[in-house]
Amino acid sequence: MERVRVLVVEDHGIVRDGIRLLLQAEPDMEVVGEASDGQSAIEKAAQLDPDVVLMDLGLPNVSGIDATRCIRESCPRTKVLALTVHDSDDHFFRSLDAGASGYVLKGATSNELLHAIRAAYRDEIYLPPSLSKRLVGDYLRRVRAGEEKDSYDSLSSREREVLRLIAEGNTNQEIASLLTVSPSTVQTHRSRIMEKLNLRSRADLIKYAIRRGVIDLSP
Repeated sequence: MERVRVLVVEDHGIVRDGIRLLLQAEPDMEVVGEASDGQSAIEKAAQLDPDVVLMDLGLPNVSGIDATRCIRESCPRTKVLALTVHDSDDHFFRSLDAGASGYVLKGATSNELLHAIRAAYRDEIYLPPSLSKRLVGDYLRRVRAGEEKDSYDSLSSREREVLRLIAEGNTNQEIASLLTVSPSTVQTHRSRIMEKLNLRSRADLIKYAIRRGVIDLSP
């Protein structure tokens, strides 16, 4: 059986021990390392090449957000799953903007955490049901109020493909490899997408992709 190799990053030892015991009890998971701060997480990710990094956002030294960004840049194959106490849209989109594949609340059940890790391993986006409901509700409110103007139809088929790949957390280099084009071509598509959809940041792009159903959210 192929096992998901996980690096656990958490600054509280008791919590880290509990997560390790939970994951080690799963036949399809293996804890390959642990870290208690952001800098150690970056270094161990480079050394161990895990499939998934379970990243506490509230870390000393280097923040979980910054560590996520560094790991995604240096280890593009590795997926990062944010772990936090903050149930807010801002923290979620900051995490995804840094390259995280999902967002798990520390109040989640063990089954939710395991499901989120497996989803990240399968290149899926995971978010808490409470946040998903808020995003859908906000989208419906905007539609009813006439505030949501959908320009998706203005995108070419290649631009839609690039939009999906960006929203799933891929870098320009990864997208270029997947589509067999140059990184500069990907950047051109990205700029046109942002202009057509009137978006200003990758977080805005991810939010749009979730609302529009461009990416597959794991429930």
